[in-house]
Amino acid sequence: MAYNIHHCNPPSKPGLIDLEAIVSTIRKQAPDLVALQEVDVRTERSGGVHQAEEIAKRLNMHFFFGKAIDFQGGEYGVALLSRYPLSEAIVHRLPTKAETKGEPRILATAKVTLPDGTTLRFGSTHLDAQRDSVNRELQIREIVKVASAEPLPFLLAGDFNATPGTGTINLLDQAFTRTCQECAPTIPVLKPTKAIDFIAYRHPGGKFSVSSHKVIPETYASDHLPVTAIIRVQK
Repeated sequence: MAYNIHHCNPPSKPGLIDLEAIVSTIRKQAPDLVALQEVDVRTERSGGVHQAEEIAKRLNMHFFFGKAIDFQGGEYGVALLSRYPLSEAIVHRLPTKAETKGEPRILATAKVTLPDGTTLRFGSTHLDAQRDSVNRELQIREIVKVASAEPLPFLLAGDFNATPGTGTINLLDQAFTRTCQECAPTIPVLKPTKAIDFIAYRHPGGKFSVSSHKVIPETYASDHLPVTAIIRVQK
């Protein structure tokens, strides 16, 4: 699952934090792996809660939080949730052109060990949101560079702030295979018009296959619709 959770603030209720709405949305899909974006850790606006830890605890999952920025006395960034053990967790800082004053962005990854001993690299990212694509393209190039140096199969999910056919997604598609080609829109949650949240994979041996891709019509919990895919790993 890829899910931008808007710091657990339902867009219809400014100032309210409804962590259980996010937990419930994830629980209904029963994913093995979740890439979260816009996660608050001990910030004032979210009541000092470690959102990644609390969501993981309620779902009985492992987690890793990657900080992008300091915010309101706490931290803000992306997170990984996994039903299976996580190890070798890393935060990769992504480039931003200084003159754009873009918010710092990251790629958080960890090694996932499946029950049969298979290992893979799982990553969550949230690319620059400015109108100009210069930072997004710099950032996706860096992600491709990281992935190209990774010997393990690589699953990448997140909010790319770019639609199919743009330079950013074209660069993604050169190195990864998205789980959708004709992708259903993910924003805005009411009458969505644009697909910007994706799940993608990279496996030099070609051992991943996609058996389903869905956008979940959950319109209350966040300002993005969550995306799920079932990906089979062939031995």
